[in-house]
Amino acid sequence: MKPRAVHALTAGLAAAAASLACAQQPAPPPPAFAAPNLTDKGVRSIATACAMCHGTQGRAVEGSSVAALAGRPAAETVAQMKAFKEGTRQATIMHQIAKGYSDAEIAAVAAYFAQQTSGRTP
Repeated sequence: MKPRAVHALTAGLAAAAASLACAQQPAPPPPAFAAPNLTDKGVRSIATACAMCHGTQGRAVEGSSVAALAGRPAAETVAQMKAFKEGTRQATIMHQIAKGYSDAEIAAVAAYFAQQTSGRTP
């Protein structure tokens, strides 16, 4: 075999071996863009984002078809958010919003709303 052909064959085998080695590696975890902010201020900030649809402090506006979150048991809110996040509960936007929160953030904001006085805003 000519030296050039041997070099090409060797390079091809090395590339194939490298490719095979890479294919057997587990996929890297998805990037974490921001650490969960579970401070009181961070949880209130998350809750503020919910106010656009669910009302200030989770008190939906009277006559709204959107669920009030204030006073709702934390476990119920966590279960609903998990269903949205996994796509097992139909939604117009909540399935996208839920995916943006970690399980710890969901639990923290659910506990926050559970402590709020229930009811709707007139």
